[in-house]
Amino acid sequence: MKKRFTEEQIIGFLREADAGLPVKELCRRHGFSEASYYLWKSKFGGMSVSEAKRLRELETENARLKKLLAEAMLENEVTREALRKKW
Repeated sequence: MKKRFTEEQIIGFLREADAGLPVKELCRRHGFSEASYYLWKSKFGGMSVSEAKRLRELETENARLKKLLAEAMLENEVTREALRKKW
């Protein structure tokens, strides 16, 4: 899924709001909804750009590891089934 804004842009938006720009004005100026703003605030609030990049790297690594675990568990289950059928 293509995201419209990068983490760096989102953190910039949050900093603009922290500097005193009203949320409605910020949303209108940059073209996103207030719901998106509050979702981003809950996820990225108080983060720096480097922390957001690290979060993205960890999420990617976590997804890769979950996939590897699922594949290993499936392979183990297939092996068990094959052994049960032999006996």
